[in-house]
Amino acid sequence: MAGKNTLTFTDQNFEQEVLKSDKPVLVDFWAVWCAPCHMVAPAVEAISKEYLGRAKVGKLNVDENQVVTSRYNIRGIPTLLVFKNGQVQEQIVGVTSKGNIVKLLGRHL
Repeated sequence: MAGKNTLTFTDQNFEQEVLKSDKPVLVDFWAVWCAPCHMVAPAVEAISKEYLGRAKVGKLNVDENQVVTSRYNIRGIPTLLVFKNGQVQEQIVGVTSKGNIVKLLGRHL
């Protein structure tokens, strides 16, 4: 479900792509069966284009990546987490607007 500029995060690449990133990272925790996740997806894809080079934006499928999902205690989806310097800075759980996601990410650029 990731678009052209949206990265795909997994249990295998999470440490390298997210925790060791030199840029802020927006991670969208989602699942194929989750209707609200599909509602947020266009905003996440748009942000991935707008912030290309300034931040990483990607998606992590909770059904396929249980290690990371458990590590961050993801209970409801969609959940958006912003990481900076390997640490969670902020989160949004549930459907939200593109504007809210931009504000969230913008505070960490």
